[in-house]
Amino acid sequence: MSKKELRSRGWFGRSGKDGFIYRSWFKKQGIPQDELEGKPIIGICNTWSELTPCNSHFRELAEFVKRGIIEAGGFPVEFPVMSLGESLMKPTTMLYRNQVSIDVEESIRANPLDGVVLLCGCDKTTPALVMGACSVDIPTIVLSGGAMLTGKFKGKSISTSDLWLFSEANRSGKMSDQEMLAAEAGMCRSDGHCAVMGTASTMACMVESLGLSLPQNAAIPAPDAGRKIIAQLTGREIVKMVAEDRKPSDILKRNAFENAIRVNAAIGGSTNFVIHLIAIAGRVGVELSLQDMDTFSRSVPLMVNLQPSGKYFMEDLYYAGGLPAVIKAMLPLLNKDAITVNGKTVLENYSDSACYDADVISSLEEPFNEVSGIVVLHGNLCEKGAVIKPSAASKHLMNHTGKAVVFETIDDYKERIADPNLDIDENNIMVLKNVGLKGYPGMPEVGNMGLPPKLLEKGITDMVRISDGRMSGTGFGTVVLHVSPEAAIGGNLAFVENGDLITLNVTERKLYLHVSDEVLAARKKNFIPIDLGYMRGYTKQFLNHVLQPEEGADFDYLKGCSGSDIQRDSH
Repeated sequence: MSKKELRSRGWFGRSGKDGFIYRSWFKKQGIPQDELEGKPIIGICNTWSELTPCNSHFRELAEFVKRGIIEAGGFPVEFPVMSLGESLMKPTTMLYRNQVSIDVEESIRANPLDGVVLLCGCDKTTPALVMGACSVDIPTIVLSGGAMLTGKFKGKSISTSDLWLFSEANRSGKMSDQEMLAAEAGMCRSDGHCAVMGTASTMACMVESLGLSLPQNAAIPAPDAGRKIIAQLTGREIVKMVAEDRKPSDILKRNAFENAIRVNAAIGGSTNFVIHLIAIAGRVGVELSLQDMDTFSRSVPLMVNLQPSGKYFMEDLYYAGGLPAVIKAMLPLLNKDAITVNGKTVLENYSDSACYDADVISSLEEPFNEVSGIVVLHGNLCEKGAVIKPSAASKHLMNHTGKAVVFETIDDYKERIADPNLDIDENNIMVLKNVGLKGYPGMPEVGNMGLPPKLLEKGITDMVRISDGRMSGTGFGTVVLHVSPEAAIGGNLAFVENGDLITLNVTERKLYLHVSDEVLAARKKNFIPIDLGYMRGYTKQFLNHVLQPEEGADFDYLKGCSGSDIQRDSH
């Protein structure tokens, strides 16, 4: 990789009026002249916000990044971008992922930055920041915030995945409101994102397996001193990356994406991984299809015994050796020559890693579970695909035919699900429409619909559920997600009626509606798209430009890399 003049010299290296303006106003922060005479300017893109509890420790984390940058001879500048707090934002953070990517892209391109450190934690902050940075393509490294410590309730370990169990138990009368409050108080014991292999942890593993972070980034708990150490090392590394001009486009080759898919299968990662990885690939010009998610994960067993697919937590994964131990065990399946942020190959980074607890991290030869990965379904109910996470599903429902019980909207579901007269039993298939990207809008995590209370009281814990929405990475169940085309734009999901037979066959990768083409055609004649009433602003832009999930749910005009050049100069 060739060395070149620092990008920031286009601002601070100028003479005359322009250089005077750039330097003088920057110096008002107390910056000596020599700091602007050739040191690389490193941006720290910070998603700290008190409205994003997962990222509430990022102010402190940024200080350790700054230490590393200064030690290595760089000059750190911290800047904010919109932060996406999964637990608080309505209607869904997925609605705003693309907006944040634009915020990041334009903030980096418009400013005198030679390299950037992305501080990521809560679910959408990671893909949004990576997408934006990739579109500019200057040296970039990711630092994740780390998972919180494992929660405790009545002497047992708990975390976010247990929320779904607690909720069903409470709805069926088996868990009191006071017990819910006690569990609530014991679940989130420290800084950090969800303590299970939910979407946030999946995203942290994704960036490490892509080679965008230093080894061990994914699993160090947020409050562990190791998180501060890797922050400082990350600061040092980005200065080296600038010196060697190592950019996302040098790292994010096809082989890196294949590695990430395989690692996601081995860890039991979130189904949200699919949408975000495809979106990132689209920003760097790598052809990556929905089918690739199935193809490259099919031969990989589940090696990590973590909730929601197992019993342990991210804290345990770290003690067992972290993601490096998983990658070491997977080396026979990976593209070992893929380059990472530190300039080393995957083989060089991970060949000496070790596993310290085989109950948490299994071997390829004796895996925790033979069933893993993301299965991509096809059929007349999902002409452009749908996904299911088999490791989180029930074995007895993996090949199931049942009559549909249809909910036209999320409001329809909420109004009817607790009705004791609802005509439903455990053999039915629950179908939820209009919760996709355009139908909601934003594709919320409501795909793992809660079961009817009258079935919970019978001891039923799972049913086949189908929607064009998403599911939290902390969730589980036999849940078909991301049905495309979505109902709101006239996909066949829109025309399912109560009583229609549906077959799910995970082994054969099929999702089939037992309705003839002629009947479907007749139903389509009466299709009236839902009018959500958004006439202005960002949501209107979202509705006009968002692509379907198999294309990463990015905006149509954001695919591809625009680079770091600025078309018009100021002053």
